[in-house]
Amino acid sequence: MGDAGVADEDLHIFRSRFATVAVPDNITLPEFVLQDAQKYSEKVAIVEAATGKAYTYGEVVRDVQRFAKALRSIGLRKGNVVVVALPNLAIYPIVSLGIMAAGGVFSSVNPQSLESEIRKQVEDSEARLLVANEVAFDKVKDLGIPVITVGDDIIPDSINWEELLHAADRAGQADIQDPVTQSDLCALPYSSGTTGTSKGVMLTHRNLVSNLSSTLFSVAPEMIGHVCVLGLIPFFHIYGITGICCSALRNKGKVVVMGRFEIRAFMDALIKHEVTFAPIVPAIMLAMVKSPVVNEFDISRLNLKSVMTAAAPLAPDLRAAFEEKYVGVLIQEAYGLTEHSCITLTHADPRKGRPMAKKNSVGFILPNLEVKFIDPDTGISLPKNTRGEVCVRSQCVMQGYYKNREETERTIDESGWLHTGDIGYIDDDGDIFIVDRIKELIKYKGFQVAPAELEALLLSHPSVEDVAVFSLPDEEAGEIPTACVVIRKDAQEKEVDLINYVASRVASYKRIRALHFVDSIPKSASGKILRRLLREKYQGEK
Repeated sequence: MGDAGVADEDLHIFRSRFATVAVPDNITLPEFVLQDAQKYSEKVAIVEAATGKAYTYGEVVRDVQRFAKALRSIGLRKGNVVVVALPNLAIYPIVSLGIMAAGGVFSSVNPQSLESEIRKQVEDSEARLLVANEVAFDKVKDLGIPVITVGDDIIPDSINWEELLHAADRAGQADIQDPVTQSDLCALPYSSGTTGTSKGVMLTHRNLVSNLSSTLFSVAPEMIGHVCVLGLIPFFHIYGITGICCSALRNKGKVVVMGRFEIRAFMDALIKHEVTFAPIVPAIMLAMVKSPVVNEFDISRLNLKSVMTAAAPLAPDLRAAFEEKYVGVLIQEAYGLTEHSCITLTHADPRKGRPMAKKNSVGFILPNLEVKFIDPDTGISLPKNTRGEVCVRSQCVMQGYYKNREETERTIDESGWLHTGDIGYIDDDGDIFIVDRIKELIKYKGFQVAPAELEALLLSHPSVEDVAVFSLPDEEAGEIPTACVVIRKDAQEKEVDLINYVASRVASYKRIRALHFVDSIPKSASGKILRRLLREKYQGEK
C-alpha cells in the first residue's frame, strides 16, 4: 500500500492511507448523532458562552423529539423544507435535528442577510415554514409562510416555540405514517458552487452519516464524553452544523456557543469552559497572536489542544507566531465544500505513529473517499505531484443542486465524480495541497497565476497585516494581478516597496502590477476573501 495511500496507477485514483470505516445503515442523522445520549442525560451538551443558557443531553433528545412531533402536528410532511434564519444559539442544533427527525429538510440562511436574499432562498426551496428569532423576524414575517419564533420574547403573528412544543405534548402520540429513511433529503444548504449563483445543495441522511463516519474515524474511545468544542463558526454553514454540532454531539462532547467574535469574550470562553478544540478562521488566529487584550489572560490556563482553519490559507508567519505563543496547541487544516463536506484533514495527533501532514498541506484523504486530479482542459487524470482540478467520489457527494439539472451535470459527472473547481495536487506521502480556485486563477498573458500564492508571499512581509490578490482586466495582458493590502499602522513602506518585494521573489509573470493600501479586506462570514467585490470596486478606477 505504501505511504501515499492506494492509487489505481493507470487512472491515478487516490484513496486514504487509513482503512475503510463502516457506515451504519438504516439510521437517520438525528439517530446517529444522539445514539447513546441517554447514558449522558445529565451532561451538558450545549451552552451559550454569553448567557449561560444550556441543554443537557437528556434535554436535547427530549426537545428534538418534541419539535419533530410538533412539526408533524402542524402539517409538515416528509421532504418539506424549513428555512432557519437564526444566529448561533444553544437551541440551533435542536431546531435542525428536530426538522430532520420529522422528515423535513433543514435549510439554513444567514440571519444578517437582506430580506430579498432570504426571500429568494424561501422561494427557490419552496419552503413551508421558517424558524427565526427577533434578529431576523422583521425580514421573514412577510414571506407568505408561517414563522416559528424562538427566544424569550413573544412575537405577535408568529408561532411561539414554547407554546408549539407544549401543544404537541398535549396532543398524544403522533402517528408517523411515512418513516424517514437514509435516502431521504435532510439538508438543503445554499452554495455558490463553482459558479457564482446560489444553489440549493441536496444532502441526504446517508450523505451526512457517511461524512461523520469518515471525519470522526480517528476519535479514540477515551475521548468520548471529554471533548469541548467552540461553536463560533456560523451554524448556518454546513460545517457549523455538521462539523461542529453534529460531531460534538455524536462524541457526547460539549459545544460552547458564541454568536460573534470579540477577542475578550472569546479568550474568556476558551478558559472558562476549558475548550479543547476551536474551529476558527485565520483572522481570529491573527487576533489571538497580535491583540494586546490577550495579555490580560493567563494563557497557561487554556485547555486548548487544537485549532482548525478551513476557510482560507494560513500564512506561514502567522502559523509560526501562533505556535510560539500557544505552545503545544496543534493547528489543523481541513478542506471541504458544501457539496461534499470534509474531504481531507491534517492529523491532530502526532502520537498516532506518523507525524502530522506537512505545513500548508490540507492533509490526507479521509477514509472511504476517492480523489483524483484532472487536467481542466482535457479531463485526463494526472499522476502525483501534478497540479489539476480536484475531483472526489464517495457516499458523501450531494444528490445534486435543487431544481438545477444543468449545474448538477456540470459538477457531478456520469461516473459520480464531484468536480470541485479547486486546483491542487497530491505528493509522494499522500498529502494534498490546494493551490487555488480555477475561477480565481489570474490569466496573465496566458500564464496562470494563483492569487493565494501571492497572498501568502505578501503576508510574509512584517508590515502586512492582511491582503487580497485578484485580477483586473487589461488590454495587453488579458488580466493583471492586483493587490489590496492592510498595512501595519507604524509601517514606513510605500506601495511600490511591496510591489518590489513580490517582484524579487517570483517569476516575472506573477508580479503584482497594481497595489492599493486599504483599511480592511472584505470577507464572507466564513472568512473567505470576497475578491469579486474588490474586482468590481477597482475596475472602475483603472
